[in-house]
Amino acid sequence: MNNIKHLFINKFKTFSLLSISIALSIVLLMIRMKLTHSFFYLFLVWNLFLAVIPFAITTYLLSYPKLNKFGLLVWFSVWLLFLPNAPYIITDLIHLKLSTTYIIWLDILIVSSFACNGLLLFYLSILDMKTILETFLKQSVLSYGTTVVIVLSGFGVYLGRFLRYNSWEIISNPKYLFIDILNIAIKPFSNSEAWLFTMVFGTFLIVGYWIFKHLINNKNTC
Repeated sequence: MNNIKHLFINKFKTFSLLSISIALSIVLLMIRMKLTHSFFYLFLVWNLFLAVIPFAITTYLLSYPKLNKFGLLVWFSVWLLFLPNAPYIITDLIHLKLSTTYIIWLDILIVSSFACNGLLLFYLSILDMKTILETFLKQSVLSYGTTVVIVLSGFGVYLGRFLRYNSWEIISNPKYLFIDILNIAIKPFSNSEAWLFTMVFGTFLIVGYWIFKHLINNKNTC
């Protein structure tokens, strides 16, 4: 209980700012719903909920006093499974092509705000996971592993956006998921779009992470 209280105090500002940012996104969405009488972008709320899950996992793990390696491995696997849901929201910008012309500015604000929240949750969760793993892994391994995790997240976004897989299908529909992943891995030239998206989107996320991490570090040293 004391660990949870201590964590909440330390992260109070982060939780507060995230809450305000998420609330703004929802308010913008409600304004659109009022103006258009349409629930079209309501799916963004669900996508943002999925984006919160990896951040909630790392927040919980930070409050846990003692983690054994097996328990951490299980939690890490679940975390990694849900992590792509956070940057996935960026690809929801594709829906802007269906927007009504006169209100497209509001649609841009709505999708962008949800996407920004997804990125914030993504980067904060990765930084928290690095803090958790520092007890078990060397810094060099963590740095390399973080890059791999981010690239894998880019691949996960591809699976979700273009092949329409959900995180839980690794349990409910593992056969076809693994077949598609294996096919992409062993036939790169036949699946050039998957590799191109993964590398480009992964690079975008890596650069964003690098900027975010240095901004956080600079703030802490001020």
